[in-house]
Amino acid sequence: MGEDSDLSMNDDNMVGNHNAMNGEGALKFLGFHVHGRVFGISACLIILFIIAALYSPSGSNAFLGSIKTWILEYTDWAIMLGANIFVVFCAVIILLPVGKIRLGGVDARPEYSRRSWIAMLFSAGMGIGLIFWSVAEPIAYYTDWFGTPLNTPAYTPEGAKMALSATMYHWGLHPWAVYGVLGLSLAFFSYNRGLPLTISSVFYPLLGRYTWGITGNIIDILAVFATMFGLATSLGFGAQQVGAGLQFLFGFDNTLSLQLIVIVGIMMITLLSVYRGLNGGIKVLSNINMVMAALLLLFVIFTSSVVAFFNNLSTIATGYAENFVALSSFSDRSDKVWMDGWTVFFWAWWISWSPFVGTFIARVSKGRTVREFIIAVLLIPTAFSMIWMAAFGGTALDQAATQVGELYKGVGDASLTIYQMLDNLPLASITSFLAIVLVMVFFITSADSGALVVDSITAGGKLNTPLKQRMFWGIIQGLIAIVVLQGGGAEALGALQSSSVAMGLPFTIILLFMCVSLYKGLHQEMKKYRT
Repeated sequence: MGEDSDLSMNDDNMVGNHNAMNGEGALKFLGFHVHGRVFGISACLIILFIIAALYSPSGSNAFLGSIKTWILEYTDWAIMLGANIFVVFCAVIILLPVGKIRLGGVDARPEYSRRSWIAMLFSAGMGIGLIFWSVAEPIAYYTDWFGTPLNTPAYTPEGAKMALSATMYHWGLHPWAVYGVLGLSLAFFSYNRGLPLTISSVFYPLLGRYTWGITGNIIDILAVFATMFGLATSLGFGAQQVGAGLQFLFGFDNTLSLQLIVIVGIMMITLLSVYRGLNGGIKVLSNINMVMAALLLLFVIFTSSVVAFFNNLSTIATGYAENFVALSSFSDRSDKVWMDGWTVFFWAWWISWSPFVGTFIARVSKGRTVREFIIAVLLIPTAFSMIWMAAFGGTALDQAATQVGELYKGVGDASLTIYQMLDNLPLASITSFLAIVLVMVFFITSADSGALVVDSITAGGKLNTPLKQRMFWGIIQGLIAIVVLQGGGAEALGALQSSSVAMGLPFTIILLFMCVSLYKGLHQEMKKYRT
């Protein structure tokens, strides 16, 4: 199984075999309609983890930390290499003739406008993280908070340029290449081959009928875990930043209790968004997100310095290009501590986040060509991130270099840095409140999208499932974020990082095989365009 000719000749049998085999795994109970093995094993293991973490928070944090330590010590090179391969693979797909293949067939047309489509993929992709780290990360590098990229001296003009370059490196092509590989794979095999929207479906060219057996079930279960822990990381960052904003504006102590209250409150709103559905919930909130983000962006640009913004934008663009290869290297790195603490963490986070983002992007991308899909997913968010970093990161570095405000002292609390930067601009209270609302709305769209995606995976790829199933996963992802934060205690940031890194390695391997499977599928599909 897996030869191109077999794949083409057996398209109908492929779908029929899936329907028959998936029917064996289908289960109805308490109004749920799920894939028995994938849902049952995933739900049970995750609930057991939640119970164990609540019973022994320090033990769960130590367990996740030990996994993270092992991965960073022995396999950081694999995660770095995998991320580089995904960038190269996406670039090749854009250039090859397969780029003209349309997702859904020759006559398929997009279901959403390009503006709404881009807004949804960007909101799902990295909204919370971009706001959290856009100030904290460049300031951390400039002031030598846990190492500097390529050992560039701190508090120097060279250090400022490298800080912007390395930050952009983490928010540029690499993460979106990860999302592009998974999203395109799902969209192609679902819309062009009629397979369910599950991670295991992508491996049909490699696994054949075993796609819907135990092997495929394991892949889907890993996808559920990766999604849940990736979401827990982002939701934890979001809760920390909302708590920091409430501390900054209203004097509340940004304690663990406050962050847990924030998660519970936001999850209640998320359930309302889940109830309203994709068009009434995520689509509306994503468009609101983009408007608020654009307003805050323009405010920072015009109230700090337009000239400085364009200078910083030029610095980021040139520095990103100049240091791309050096930062992508993983052998003989003298800054290995920095690489493991930052780059490998970010790559593992994006990779563990990819089942969620990729599945969601696939859900809203029917009718796009392969080339349009990859260009939009890869280049447009990268360009927006560059602009965002030039405004927020650049302004923060300018303040630190001139010793305006608190940032020149370094990163005391990473979740507080964006408010410290805004505090040195006009209307600080208003813009800080807008930043809090923006994080909360990103929080809601991420949680809503995550519930939608995990529900689809555990329901065997069904797109229309009972509402209570999506509600169930919405509650579960909130509980995971709560127990990870609680387990981390004072080291909550480290606990969040550990949860992502723990799932990064196994899913890197899955994504590498996914590239092979996708290429085989696209290559076979091209035969239809030549006849």
